[in-house]
Amino acid sequence: MQSVISVKNLTKTYASGLKALDNVNLEIRRGEIFALLGPNGAGKTTLISVICGIANPTSGTVLADGHDIVKDFRAARSAIGLVPQELSTDMFETVWATVTFSRGLFGKGKDPAHIEKVLRELSLWDKRDNKIMTLSGGMKRRVLIAKALSHEPRILFLDEPTAGVDVELRRDMWKMVRSLRDTGVTIILTTHYIEEAEQMADRIGVISKGKIILVEEKTALMEKLGKKQLILDVQHPLERVPEALAPYGLERSDDGLQLIFTFHAAHDRSKIAALLRELAELGIDFTDLQTRESSLEDIFVSLVSERS
Repeated sequence: MQSVISVKNLTKTYASGLKALDNVNLEIRRGEIFALLGPNGAGKTTLISVICGIANPTSGTVLADGHDIVKDFRAARSAIGLVPQELSTDMFETVWATVTFSRGLFGKGKDPAHIEKVLRELSLWDKRDNKIMTLSGGMKRRVLIAKALSHEPRILFLDEPTAGVDVELRRDMWKMVRSLRDTGVTIILTTHYIEEAEQMADRIGVISKGKIILVEEKTALMEKLGKKQLILDVQHPLERVPEALAPYGLERSDDGLQLIFTFHAAHDRSKIAALLRELAELGIDFTDLQTRESSLEDIFVSLVSERS
């Protein structure tokens, strides 16, 4: 699939000597939802800032929709919409005026129908004549999204877009994100709500200490790195795990009433039947069993911990 963003050998070092990005290489496909995950200070916002032309790279190249973000800044930037983390807009302007003005900044002609469509999709139409300063925090966040969509970008960056917003806005936003993706818009999001990435993203990228440590299809990542647990409720408390069961690496609960078998879903399934047979041979009866699957958050924490 064609790349809409191509990052090659990108490094960003600040005047203080801090290397925020370290030889980053990344290809983002046209029309996908790409989630960029990483702990605080990992380099997520710096990477977005460089791609969007807000910060200059120290070395390396970035192409956005085929345009070099440094050599052909205007063409590259016009393809991009950015919803930043911080709430920053003219508080004394009306919603309609600030969104319309934002469209004009990208050289786009007036299109009241498009502005109305965006405001309606974000439940801002009834607030169009209100000054920004009179809006709630959630409504101000909606205005930032409207501004980012005002010039009809083909690439949309959402930098922690739902941090501190209400459930209704979060639901509206993800509905809008899906509809934009359906029209061919590429969505790149950073989020601390890993369940959102798990629900929304096509691919996941993980950044840590300025380096991209993994880029993977979400489903493949879950299958490859995800673990499952088989939890057995035994009928009588066990003081210890029998030696015969040592190869399974079982954990015993503090009260001795549960045995926990952790396995890789992809290649350890056959061990379950063998484990159950051995339990029966040892006379260990169980009253219930359940499985628990690792979440994307578990995988993320594991990946970052391995490289810390």
